[in-house]
Amino acid sequence: MRDRPLLNRRLDGLGTTIFAEMSALALSTGAINLGQGFPDTDGPESVREAAVRALRGGRGNQYPPGPGVPELRRAVADHQRRFYGLDFDPDTEVLVTAGATEAIAAAMLALLEPGDEVIAFEPFYDSYAACIAMAGAVRVPLTLRAPDFRPDLAALRAAVTPRTRLLLLNSPHNPTGMVLTPAELTEIAAIAVDHDLLVVTDEVYEHLVFDGVHTPLISLPGMRDRTVSISSAGKTFSFTGWKVGWVTGSRELVAAVRTTKQFLTYVASGPFQYAVAEALALPDAYYADFAADLRAKRDLLTAGLRDAGFRTYEPQGTYFITTDITELAPGTDALTFCRALPERCGVVAVPNSVFYDHPTAGRTQVRFAFCKRPEVLTDAADRLRTAFNG
Repeated sequence: MRDRPLLNRRLDGLGTTIFAEMSALALSTGAINLGQGFPDTDGPESVREAAVRALRGGRGNQYPPGPGVPELRRAVADHQRRFYGLDFDPDTEVLVTAGATEAIAAAMLALLEPGDEVIAFEPFYDSYAACIAMAGAVRVPLTLRAPDFRPDLAALRAAVTPRTRLLLLNSPHNPTGMVLTPAELTEIAAIAVDHDLLVVTDEVYEHLVFDGVHTPLISLPGMRDRTVSISSAGKTFSFTGWKVGWVTGSRELVAAVRTTKQFLTYVASGPFQYAVAEALALPDAYYADFAADLRAKRDLLTAGLRDAGFRTYEPQGTYFITTDITELAPGTDALTFCRALPERCGVVAVPNSVFYDHPTAGRTQVRFAFCKRPEVLTDAADRLRTAFNG
């Protein structure tokens, strides 16, 4: 027994996440944390009060139904119809999960077998690599490259082999902020159909699009019966700690994911499910105002980073700005830069290089989160400007 590592070899190299490391640095130095993607203010008061009412009314304080409370499953189905014209049966085609992260894990464990290949855009959200590894599958990266981070769809088609089982897509894309265009989605759908591939789509930033429009891949011809569509409440309503996510898809795909999910958390976030059901019914003005507020914060921090000497790549969506430090800190890699930044100027960021299988592609890229109050973003930009411009 002692001759074997304690950690499953599939998870070799997947120790403490970069978010944990950088958030710990923020705490120990008192730095402004622009590394991890969580807001510094809560979402709508009406939604928070809905959670309080559920708690006090005894709704969700005990185990909720395994697939999720009926009110939330109906609200998710209504949301998909309202925004995208998609019809899902809330009883068989909607599954509530402990955030999108659990939904991704459940989908990977349900749909993959050892040796299957999964094509995903790199840089990846960090849980993708872990979930694919836990399933015993093999990740095949499709590298998104600066300055526009558009996917090379000819390379995507060429990457498909007889072992390819699944495409794992994220749009709007974390960390680059790229949003897939209708033309790109059409070609991706054609590749999936031509090669009979499954697709899992991570769409948690669906309502945070500043340039372009979000189109769910599952809405395209031929994709309904092969796509697991995932989203969550955390980013849209600024309650990231509630961990309420969901899966929509065909009855067969949702049943497969539910089979795995029931042996992970089984259920979670009972009272918050009732609150999120009310949140999803907020008027169109909420969604428009929320995106406009984040767009203004994007522009504020982008200007500040440029003034400090960073090269910035303006995101089309999400919470994040990717920058390049080549001219600002010649010869320095992003990880070294980010580890030194809190002591240097009291700001925390995240190195994109840790999200690549090919770290040289992101060696000098640093990600900043702009989902913070304007005064916090201004303070961070001033600190960076003083540190690098004197």
